[in-house]
Amino acid sequence: MQIEATPLNGCYIIHDTVFKDERGYFTESFNQQRFAALIGQEVQFVQDNQSASTKGVLRGLHFQKGEFAQAKLVRVLQGSVLDVAVDIRKHSPTFGQHVAVELSDTNHKQLFIPRGFAHGFVVLSNTAVFFYKCDAYYNKQSEGGLMYNDAALGINWQLPHEQLILSDKDQNNPTLAQLLQQGNTF
Repeated sequence: MQIEATPLNGCYIIHDTVFKDERGYFTESFNQQRFAALIGQEVQFVQDNQSASTKGVLRGLHFQKGEFAQAKLVRVLQGSVLDVAVDIRKHSPTFGQHVAVELSDTNHKQLFIPRGFAHGFVVLSNTAVFFYKCDAYYNKQSEGGLMYNDAALGINWQLPHEQLILSDKDQNNPTLAQLLQQGNTF
C-alpha cells in the first residue's frame, strides 16, 4: 500500500500493492494500522456501502453535515468510474477545488476523502460495482448535496451531458455559491 497526496489537503490516492500470478491476483485492500500510518491520523470506519450502476450513472455530489460528517475510503470492485471529491471547507486554501481520479478494478486505486468534502462518481464502463467505507453512520437529516455541473467547480465528468443518468435529487442540488449562502459548508 502506497499513498499519493492530491492537491487537496487530507485527500489521498491509495495505491494497493497487487501480487499477480497465473491464478490471478491478491491484494490487501485495507489494513487499519498501515492506513493510519500512511495518512497520519486514526480513522475508525463504522459503515461499509456498495452500489452497482450502469454506464453514465452519476451519483453525487453528496456529503453529510454536522456530527454525521463522513470521511470515506472508496474503491471500485468491478468496472471503472471517475471519482470526484470537492473541498467544501470554507476556511480551506483549496475551498471549491476538486480532484478527479479514475478508479477501476484493474488499477486498484482507492481514494481517501476526509470530512468536509462533497463526493461523487460517474460510471465510465458498462457497469460498475462501487464500494466505500465511512467513519460515521448515515443520517438522512444531515445529508447535503452540491450541483454536479456547477460552472464554478469546472468538473469534467468525461461523458457527454446527454449520457449522464442522475436521480431527481442530484439534478436539483444547490451550487457552491448557494451552499455558502445557506451556511452548508464546513
